Amino acid sequence: MDLDILLHHYFGTASLEEADEGALVLGKERLAIDFGSEREPGRRFALWTLMDALGTAPVPAEAFAEAEDAPLRAAAEAYLTAAWRMERYGEGDE
Repeated sequence: MDLDILLHHYFGTASLEEADEGALVLGKERLAIDFGSEREPGRRFALWTLMDALGTAPVPAEAFAEAEDAPLRAAAEAYLTAAWRMERYGEGDE
């Protein structure tokens, strides 16, 4: 999935800074609906990561609650751990 295409699809622009408040609210709602109805694992994970970047993603245990979602849940938890480390320690060799 291409980030610019996803942003344009959900928010009408590839730059969130250009989207007005209404477009942001509507886009986040549409994104959540698509995440809930998507069945292909790779697409679900991509939509979840976009939701996380926007601050609207459910926690991995809720987002990927089914037994067959265990690999996605583990990937989401690893993603959040890596994001936390980047935020805390930056990009250095620490």
